[in-house]
Amino acid sequence: MYHYTECGLDNVWLENGFVERDTPYGKGIAVRNADDLHAQIAKSIAHGKKKVSGKELRFLRCLLGLSQDNFGKTAGVSEQAVSLWERTGKVPKNADFIIKMLVMGKLEGNKTVTDALAAINGVDRVINQRIVFHESRSRWKAERQTASTNDANLSLAA
Repeated sequence: MYHYTECGLDNVWLENGFVERDTPYGKGIAVRNADDLHAQIAKSIAHGKKKVSGKELRFLRCLLGLSQDNFGKTAGVSEQAVSLWERTGKVPKNADFIIKMLVMGKLEGNKTVTDALAAINGVDRVINQRIVFHESRSRWKAERQTASTNDANLSLAA
């Protein structure tokens, strides 16, 4: 049995599915199909009856590719609140519900949830992006451009 603490959780043990290797730095472990293992860990947490712990919240949030800030915006709180929940383990019911719903939806292939996560994660990128339209042969076409900081400041000043 291998105590798989590399995922950030203290209660995960692997019976098999890993290989122990000698490295120049000592013994190393290679986990086969780690993405699937993480998905199964996430399903186990999300389908559990107890509230998620702080470490579980961090694991699930990272699996979804959400920053603390983006998860906070989704839950209607600050990035600092999410950080506090992860450190203290005191996760409110609404945050527990939101993270479990997002995980179950994504892992079960719900397109709406997957699109919502992409939109949440894309918000930061869109902030510094503008859409420029140009007309050619009586048709309009759109082009997305990343605005430089100076351009963004000029737009705000105008």
